[in-house]
Amino acid sequence: MALRFETRASDSPWVDTVWTCTSGDVTSMTSVATVCWGLVFWQQDGIAYASISGPETRTGTAPVPEGATFVGIEFAVGTSLRAVRTPALVDRGAELPDVTHRAFWLDGSRWETPGPDDAEALVARLVRAGAVVRDPLVTDVRRGHRPALSARTVERRFQAATGLTQGAVRQIERARAASALLAAGNPVTDVVAKFDYFDEPHLGRALRRYVGRTAGQLRAGAGGAIALALDQPTTS
Repeated sequence: MALRFETRASDSPWVDTVWTCTSGDVTSMTSVATVCWGLVFWQQDGIAYASISGPETRTGTAPVPEGATFVGIEFAVGTSLRAVRTPALVDRGAELPDVTHRAFWLDGSRWETPGPDDAEALVARLVRAGAVVRDPLVTDVRRGHRPALSARTVERRFQAATGLTQGAVRQIERARAASALLAAGNPVTDVVAKFDYFDEPHLGRALRRYVGRTAGQLRAGAGGAIALALDQPTTS
């Protein structure tokens, strides 16, 4: 069975997306660069697990537990855990202890393990308890506002909150958005123009660095399992 992610947007200002996934005989996948940190919950062989995932600055290969079901919460850029700041999570993650089917341990408290439909309810509780925080400056910058601060101060605050530069965030988000259009069958030339790449080789370099696929593979749904919600399942 192919590994396929299903992702939905969230109406919470603290959440970017909520995703689910079921793995079959897939044992590894291509990981894709992402600007978000997240919480991931999964079950395999009747055992529950949970972990914190960090932003990823480039593509790679990640193991996949066979026969597992996943629920993931991707948090908005600029948010952070009080106990583990986002820069410490870049290109790494952390397993959470004392996980059961009903609860997990985080920031000194036990929390109810969410399903895909009540992820925002968990996040709201984490926010009220102060376990999840954010830098409002990053939110303002992401909305296009210009704070009355020097560009250097803004960049320092942004990187302290996210672990990434503003430029890195733009490049990763652009490559992911381009991948979605390519997977939906859009011509490469149209994608190059839409996202202001210089030319097709420029797009190709970005895809190799951040997505681990060529434009042709994305359009054909080829290359194997990939950690990205696309309009078609991937095949080998």
